[in-house]
Amino acid sequence: MYRPIVALACVAFLTPIGAGAQESSAATASGVSPIYYGGYVTMWFGNPFRLGAFPLVGYRVTPRLSVGVQAGYEYLNYDGPGGAVSNYGGAVFARYRLVPQFYLHGEGRYINYGNPTTSDRVWVPFVLLGGGFVQRLGTNTSAYVEALFDVLQDDNSPYENWDPIIRVGIAVGF
Repeated sequence: MYRPIVALACVAFLTPIGAGAQESSAATASGVSPIYYGGYVTMWFGNPFRLGAFPLVGYRVTPRLSVGVQAGYEYLNYDGPGGAVSNYGGAVFARYRLVPQFYLHGEGRYINYGNPTTSDRVWVPFVLLGGGFVQRLGTNTSAYVEALFDVLQDDNSPYENWDPIIRVGIAVGF
């Protein structure tokens, strides 16, 4: 019952507040926007067919630390009984760059999952921790890949215990 609050509290603890507006204004003065955006899509052409979009918006607090929010929607269509179902939710995250190409990532996620065989829906909390690699594609665009682990391990989680969650995406400004 209290797990969603615990998940958000963990991310809030990982995200330093008031880490200095001086760095943010310095980033703006140097021509680098403190705001970035991006996300990823999910596609799976099997059973179930899966299609989703997860856009994100981040704010660079300092040159190394950023925080942000993400929303997401995923459509799944199962062959046989059950048919189609939708999953949706959101997340807050923090990223800390160790060096320009590598970063640590902490995230509190809350997703509403539908059951394809019943009309039941359940909210599932996650606390995802891990890291990633980012590669510049152009002056303001980057590709990233990250590996995250759900440390909360909620009973309703669709992930097997400690299986990595691998994401690949594109970001503008990160």
